[in-house]
Parts: sequence; structure tokens; C-alpha cells
Amino acid sequence: MAAARTLRRILDTFYLIGGILASLFLIAILAIIVLQMLARWTGHVFPGATDYAGYCMAAASFFAFAYALNHGAHIRVSLLLTGLGRHRWWGELWCFGIGTAISTWFAWYAIRGNQISWRFKELSQGLDATPMWIPQLSMSIGTVMLAVAFWDHLVRLIFTGSHGITTDLVDQSQGE
Repeated sequence: MAAARTLRRILDTFYLIGGILASLFLIAILAIIVLQMLARWTGHVFPGATDYAGYCMAAASFFAFAYALNHGAHIRVSLLLTGLGRHRWWGELWCFGIGTAISTWFAWYAIRGNQISWRFKELSQGLDATPMWIPQLSMSIGTVMLAVAFWDHLVRLIFTGSHGITTDLVDQSQGE
């Protein structure tokens, strides 16, 4: 049991790190926008600012996925699952099974796309000419984190009967 608690703490910390990284990238977007405004007001140019803000937005989104799943912030089919009554477990199993398969597939191809961009030295088409593997790295890491989270919740559902998502507002309002 101590090993299970340690693994649970490690995974929850892993998801929290994703959430923290997502928030830092949101702050970076704010900083880039403010710097771009200051540059324009002083008659200067901040080349590539729009591209950098876009990269930060993508990073914030992908790093937030696992944290959001772990805290019940993703859109789920709770009304349908609640309507299944005693067969709810099977509905949850189906949903987490599909989510796990899709997120694992997505993570695999995100990593492959990142490798291809690195191998062919692909550059962005904007003024910044950033090697594309750099901003794509956040997508690869974020999708792997999401796949780990889906696998985590699927395995928990199979072995404990509960997926372990901490907040589900629809279910809480119904007293579950």
C-alpha cells in the first residue's frame, strides 16, 4: 500500500507540474503582449511577438490537459453516465478506454511529428524563423502527460471501481 500511495503522489505531482507550466505560459503570453505594446508605443518592433504568443498559447493548452482531466475540468458525459444507473461502471470503462486509446495515439504522433521537424530542420514561416521542434516539444510532452493521466484513471477504474477524478460538478450536485 505504501508503494501505491507513493505512486499516487508522484502522478498527482506530475499533473500539478503540468498545471503550473500551463499557468507560467499564460503569464508569458501576457508578458509578450505587454512587451509588444511597449515596443509599438516607443516606435520599435518586436519581431515574432505574435508567433511567440501563439507558441505559448499552445504550450499552455497542452500542459493543462492532464491537470484538467485529473480535476474533472474536461467536458464529460456525466448526465449520460448517471442515466446508466447500475451500468455506469461500464459506461465509464468505455469512455476511459476510448480516451486512453485516442490520447495514446495522439501522443505517439505528436512525438513523431516533433522528430520529423527536428530531422528536417523545419523552421517557422514567421519573422522569428524558430526551429519548429522547439514549440512542438510542449505539444509532445503535454500529450504524453494526458495519455499518462488517461491510463492512470483507466487502470484505477478497472482495479478499484473508481476513476479517481477529484471534481465532477454534475455528480456532486446529485449527491454522488
